[in-house]
Amino acid sequence: MSLNKLPQVDKILNLECFKTAIKPILANIVRDELEKQRELLKQGKDMLEFDKLTQLILQKYENFINKGLKRLINATGVVMHTNLARSVIDEQILSRAKDVITSYSNLEYNLNSGQRGNRYDYIGSLLSSLFGFEDALVVNNNASAVFLILNTFAKGGETIVSRGELVEIGGSFRVPDVMSASGSILKEVGTTNKTHLYDYENAINESTKMLLKVHRSNFDIVGFTRSVDISEISKLAKDRNLIEYYDLGSGYVGELNYNLGKDEPSIAKFSKVSLVSFSGDKLFGSVQAGIILGKRELIVKLRKNALLRMLRVDKVTLAILSESVKAYLNKEFELITTIKHINKELSSLENLANLINQNLKTPLEIVKTNTFVGGGSLPNKTYPSIALKVAGEAILNESIYRAEGIIGRIENEAFLLDLRSILDKDVKELIEKINKIESAK
Repeated sequence: MSLNKLPQVDKILNLECFKTAIKPILANIVRDELEKQRELLKQGKDMLEFDKLTQLILQKYENFINKGLKRLINATGVVMHTNLARSVIDEQILSRAKDVITSYSNLEYNLNSGQRGNRYDYIGSLLSSLFGFEDALVVNNNASAVFLILNTFAKGGETIVSRGELVEIGGSFRVPDVMSASGSILKEVGTTNKTHLYDYENAINESTKMLLKVHRSNFDIVGFTRSVDISEISKLAKDRNLIEYYDLGSGYVGELNYNLGKDEPSIAKFSKVSLVSFSGDKLFGSVQAGIILGKRELIVKLRKNALLRMLRVDKVTLAILSESVKAYLNKEFELITTIKHINKELSSLENLANLINQNLKTPLEIVKTNTFVGGGSLPNKTYPSIALKVAGEAILNESIYRAEGIIGRIENEAFLLDLRSILDKDVKELIEKINKIESAK
């Protein structure tokens, strides 16, 4: 076949199936595929027929598009699914923040004085009021919070931490690595399963700058164990003129149903600790951020660290976070989607299952199950949920539903749509897609 039989790039770009495509991206894919076909022709081989070539290009373009952020229906039952972007922002919270995000704002302008302002003053006051701390600061995630605190107060000196708390967080980031990067020297005390107060006492020397406690928010150590409460560490630090810091990782406000809060620390309990940090997008239920709470003089020093320029958050994060905090302050807990779904009563989920089945052409089996909160919080703590069981081969069903933007889970060789994590606004679409999928089988 002659090389002049190769289709022109524009001919493919202008096909109806590519009408809404991002043309520069599509053009690169087309050129790559045409080059491969050209090499086949040079070798005396047959090139793909035009229709097959078009389908190949379409598949590669769709694979690229699937890498972009897109809305999904979370039917895993894991309310804070790390792979599905953890906490969901309520539409009303976003609406309240919209005007600030889409306009010029007083991000760093003081309306009272007409002078340059500080982006942290307002959110710092809101967070202080909510939790009872003297001041607060926000950086882009909790790993950044750990890094900034250690770099500010323990650079070149030792930070004492229990061996049983040297955790690895998401994405293979480890606390020891963050500490090393901050310039602080790690001083391990105790053993994996047991650490006593005297371990901290005996490790303190002239190089000690900080006593660090890390909450094991993504794993449990059970059996023959002991750890030191932050109140004991705090007292020791004050007695020795040191700074104590509690890295909560995840923390919540108010109450959690199903006795989930039994072993999980509520943030407000630690207002006497010098420094505390936690993630904004975990149990707090807002945007990704590292929220630092503590003594005013310490927060002031953190603000003066030049590294904050690299770790600070922008107007979008601050605007949404501010509205989340205000919702908590005004007791509008229904606007915190994460807590709302964690706390949903089982009867409410049963009613939802019945509602969905009433609108399905072929109702699905309703089953009782258990799920996890997820997102690096409440390790090994399960709580009850209700799911719809899809008949048929589980792995195949998972693939078919995933192709339609519904992410469920496989349990006991069955594919389940767990309703604990289904948003109210997704119910109608879920019903439509179940009918579509099941009718096509």
